[in-house]
Amino acid sequence: MMTIKSRRELLAAVILRYAKTRGAERERILDEFVASTGYNRKYAIHLLHHPPAERRRQRRRRPRRYNAKVEFALLDVWKVANRIAAKRLVPCLKEFVEALERHGELRLDPETRSLLLSMSISTADRLLRPHRANPRGHGLATTKPGSLLKKSIPVRTFAGWDDARAGFVEVDLVAHCGQSADGQYLNSLDMTDIATGWTECLALLNKSQRQVSRAIVAARQRFPFPLLGIDSDNGSEFINANLVRYCEQEEITFTRSREYRKNDQAHVEQKNWSVVRRFVGYDRYEGTTALRKLEALYQALRLYVNFFQPVQKLVAKERVGAKVRKRYDIAKTPYQRVLETEYVSAASKRSLREQYASLNPAALLRQIEALQEDLWRCRERSSSAARPQG
Repeated sequence: MMTIKSRRELLAAVILRYAKTRGAERERILDEFVASTGYNRKYAIHLLHHPPAERRRQRRRRPRRYNAKVEFALLDVWKVANRIAAKRLVPCLKEFVEALERHGELRLDPETRSLLLSMSISTADRLLRPHRANPRGHGLATTKPGSLLKKSIPVRTFAGWDDARAGFVEVDLVAHCGQSADGQYLNSLDMTDIATGWTECLALLNKSQRQVSRAIVAARQRFPFPLLGIDSDNGSEFINANLVRYCEQEEITFTRSREYRKNDQAHVEQKNWSVVRRFVGYDRYEGTTALRKLEALYQALRLYVNFFQPVQKLVAKERVGAKVRKRYDIAKTPYQRVLETEYVSAASKRSLREQYASLNPAALLRQIEALQEDLWRCRERSSSAARPQG
């Protein structure tokens, strides 16, 4: 038995021949058509004289739920959040909206506000997709291995670290050398807490051991919890007597990663890109003027990143055949994670809440953009690297 589609195709093939013939030839075509399709003869004659119109399936569309006002509100919040991915933005959408409304940066009618806060991650991702920009490239690596004291500093093993407790940090240097590592240039010290994602960045005039040690001491005072452990790479700026002696005196666990294994410091390496490279870029900076500009940028950036930049933490990893499936928790800001941990004092949490209530993310981002412009004026003209995006 022929399908309906096949019958329609056969009808289209014989209808012109049927119309052009007369007499016995027409009768033969009709007989063949009836035999092939199984139609009643009278119905077959009707079809050959009056073929049915071609049917077009109409695509049924659901009524649009999110109007232009909701899209514009989402776009405004997304820009203030530094254009982060929807899976990081949506879980913290309520906090962003409340902060912007508190400081008069956003005014939404009740219906628009309700729709915006009820938006799913997939919907937000679809609405933001046309506005995203492509990522840029990478810069130079300037780490030089330090052999001195290396054997006295243990390689970090996760069995010896309590990663669930705030205070164990990974530390790294980011070079602002442009396309040449010759001469003296600025560096950024990046320290990231593993449990909360809290990040502190400091500007250094160079990467000498004394400069790095002083910067670590200064960064320690900025964390809202005690510093319990430091994990560095194998560069000589970290593997030295000054830092070893300081950690021993302050009872801070000091470990190092394995050589040529960047994933051993995945937390700080990720912040090297999302904080330092994304906001500072790959240009070359030298001298005290650029140092002051970079210090001012990091003062504003630490508030914006730690209070208003949600991060996700890997909670499980499973290998299925050749694929590795990773599961992440719900995105939260480092500030939110600090409030949730039991290892931070009530006084520190109260101080953080008061500071958070006074912060305007939109004003912080405007300040950061102005400080970026000041810093970019100090970049060395010989550098061919482009400015950061976002």
